[in-house]
Amino acid sequence: MIPKIIHYCWFGRNPLTKMAKKCIASWRKYCPDYEIIEWNEDNFDIDYCPYVREAYDAKKWAFVSDVARLYALVKMGGIYMDTDVEVIRPLDEILPYDALSGFESQTRIQTGLMTCREGHGLFTEFLNEYQGIHFKREDGSLDVTTNVTRITNTCLKYGLKLNNTEQTIRGFTLLPNDYLCPKNADTGEICITERTVCIHHFDASWHTPLELLIDRLNRCDPAKHRIEYRIRRCISLPFIAINRLRRRR
Repeated sequence: MIPKIIHYCWFGRNPLTKMAKKCIASWRKYCPDYEIIEWNEDNFDIDYCPYVREAYDAKKWAFVSDVARLYALVKMGGIYMDTDVEVIRPLDEILPYDALSGFESQTRIQTGLMTCREGHGLFTEFLNEYQGIHFKREDGSLDVTTNVTRITNTCLKYGLKLNNTEQTIRGFTLLPNDYLCPKNADTGEICITERTVCIHHFDASWHTPLELLIDRLNRCDPAKHRIEYRIRRCISLPFIAINRLRRRR
């Protein structure tokens, strides 16, 4: 059973955004008996591993959060949510799982809401991966591989099928996107069903406008839209080059 603890991360010591306040209010509304813990510089060791320190020094708070959320879940268990996840129904129904998340699209795992019991084996593996890597490469560029990519790649090793269906990988259950992530990140369309418990709004407040543009240009399935993918990729290349130069400054 997952404990009634909601974790979220807020690094950088900036005020909470309007979206964050709205979403946290929804947690309190539908989960009034849950403990809510904010992880920040005061209760998470920025020197937990070199990756965290390097991401923090670069002011890339989202990548600090990638490690902090896993640390919180492995050490305490509970539910992690990004601050742009709005709850629309009580979360008690997701507590019986050993670990839980879902898809954000047909082929992408979402990490805006994740749950696990304390000491979960696969989540420990997710966390331990960061112990052996650096955020800042030897050439000075930053490794901005997302936690979605890292977690998806680990799950693929253990038989994950990227098809937006319910499946369990080493005690980690993934649900179809309408449960936890009914909003299309590309179009903004929200398709709520009777199974939906929350909405990930993809606020992405930690990204620069240039990074958001690159992300949108590359959000295309090459298997289904090969020509469109190539066109989008070609258009994005100059912006990617500019972004890399900015990171090295």
